[in-house]
Amino acid sequence: MQSFQNARAGDIVLSMAESIIENRAYLSEIDGKIGDGDHGVNMAKGFGLAADRLRGQDASLAKALDTLGTILMTEIGGSMGPLYGVMFTQFAEKIENAEVIDAPSFSRMLHAGLEGVSSIGSAKVGDKTLLDTLVPAVTAFDTATASGASFHDAAAALVAAAETGRDSTINLVAKIGRASRLGERSLGVLDAGATSCALILRSLAEGAQARLQS
Repeated sequence: MQSFQNARAGDIVLSMAESIIENRAYLSEIDGKIGDGDHGVNMAKGFGLAADRLRGQDASLAKALDTLGTILMTEIGGSMGPLYGVMFTQFAEKIENAEVIDAPSFSRMLHAGLEGVSSIGSAKVGDKTLLDTLVPAVTAFDTATASGASFHDAAAALVAAAETGRDSTINLVAKIGRASRLGERSLGVLDAGATSCALILRSLAEGAQARLQS
């Protein structure tokens, strides 16, 4: 069974941070169309702080995710800090005692993060939020592994579903947050949280794929 070592896999979070920082302006541009316009700035700040603390540490994936989650919950503004903070700290808690991470433990990690996000607010799939990316991504990973796919291929299915979910938000009316006040005028624009979530899940999946051993 394919798996990777938890130890020293914290660099996956550095790749995540790099992706968010590279897309800072894009995320804020999307957010500015129907939201506060600060999503990219806040996310880049939080991920940048985490990267600064983790660089050169050879941290485990669990430790790196916990560091990131704690920073997002305590040190950045906006509504997304607590949501992503809980997601990452739940990811970390689920794998903190795992020496190796295989597809079943990766799935448990994903579900813990999803449950954490869902526990905070009332959003559901179809409300034009990050859940429109996260829920189908987790489902796709589980569906792939249940059908006998390798960890590598299930991770690819996760990324594809995340990006399809992100793209679906362009045709949704916002039901949550500031954008919900716009009603039908929120149509035709991607959700910034769904977009950042797709970037995060791609970095997470590709980081796992690059480290897999049979």
